[in-house]
Amino acid sequence: MATANRKAGRLPNTRAVAAAVIGNALEWYDFTVFGFMTVVIAQLFFPSHSDYSSILLTTATFGVAFVMRPVGGIVLGLYADRAGRKAALTMVIGLMTLGILMLAIAPPYSAIGIGGPLIIVFARLLQGFSAGGEFGSSTALLIEAAPFSKRGFYGSFQMASQAAALLLGALVGAAISRGMSPEALNSWGWRVPFILGLVIGPVGFYIRRNMTDTEAFLHAKKTARRATLGEVFASHGREVLCGLGSVIALTVTVYVLIGYLPTFAVKQLNLPFAQSFTALIVGNLLLTVLSPVAGALSDRIGRKGLSLWSLLITLALIYPLFSWLAAEPSVARLVIVQALLSIALAGYYGPFGALIAELFPAHVRSTGLSLAYNIAVMLFGGFGQFIVTWLIRTTGSQLAPTFYVMAGLALSLVAVACIPATRHADVDEGRNLIR
Repeated sequence: MATANRKAGRLPNTRAVAAAVIGNALEWYDFTVFGFMTVVIAQLFFPSHSDYSSILLTTATFGVAFVMRPVGGIVLGLYADRAGRKAALTMVIGLMTLGILMLAIAPPYSAIGIGGPLIIVFARLLQGFSAGGEFGSSTALLIEAAPFSKRGFYGSFQMASQAAALLLGALVGAAISRGMSPEALNSWGWRVPFILGLVIGPVGFYIRRNMTDTEAFLHAKKTARRATLGEVFASHGREVLCGLGSVIALTVTVYVLIGYLPTFAVKQLNLPFAQSFTALIVGNLLLTVLSPVAGALSDRIGRKGLSLWSLLITLALIYPLFSWLAAEPSVARLVIVQALLSIALAGYYGPFGALIAELFPAHVRSTGLSLAYNIAVMLFGGFGQFIVTWLIRTTGSQLAPTFYVMAGLALSLVAVACIPATRHADVDEGRNLIR
């Protein structure tokens, strides 16, 4: 009987991890391929008299989706705290899939004029809204499905799944850019990554539609008052600010060091577009493997200390590494820089999910996480590529991206240092009370 109970207890946890991971994979895969295809999309949908203007318009379109993320975070976060993680996550993945479909079939500017870029912009706004609800709901699901002593390990799948999606996007991008002629890539090849992404959507929808809500949420629904935005700000204002500040480092490193890398390698370092994906593959493979290791380590030695050390090491490394790369650009040096930074960042990415999820009790967890995450992503990530492109043009320095990233890392150091020492134990308490 005891063995049967243990087996039954593991199954919902496995389903919870799968449900959280697959939505993250879809969101970040889409983000990755859109970022990687910036150069092609700029030519097809935002033709201009200069490459700089086309890329600036495309990166702005990439960023405009992030204006919708706080809106989606508030609406879907409150929905998740009221209707349940299952309902919110099922809606999110449906909206994500619709956005990817629109990107996959959008006619270029040469075919329907301004209608082409408008479809791209609308699809990005829709994806921004849905992605706004993804992080808070999926992270809450992971943490609430975890035994209290393994929250760091379970929460690490939040970032590991993102890195895995970035890895998949890099592999697809590398295969397409190397296996197709420039003419084929510009004609139809750029659509292939988005079409492949559509395969994930129905699978994720099925998994999420058939999952069950966590016991912690069900307990909170019975015993806690209805979640409101006012309560989150009034009772958890400090936690929202600490969470927001903690997300900045995550945001600037993902969106600038990873998402912007192919554009940076081609436009600033004059490296081959296809070969720039090698660095992304290596870096994201390391993050995928090492994030769960760091998450499990945080369950033993503490999340706050491990996170602070990871941020400090990354801050110390980034400028010297990029200076070394800019002095003599090569694919080999690009790979080494990406690998070293990924190893350093794994110590922050691994504990991150649990670190900020534990700031909030279950009945406002999705809303609190969504607010902190999406406001930071909108301000520091969505327009990060736009800002970096502008900084490089204005300063004339290839190292301009490092200044932006270093500022973000410094802000997160302060935020993590201010995180309260207490952690919410409501997951196990709720589970025990229900049983």
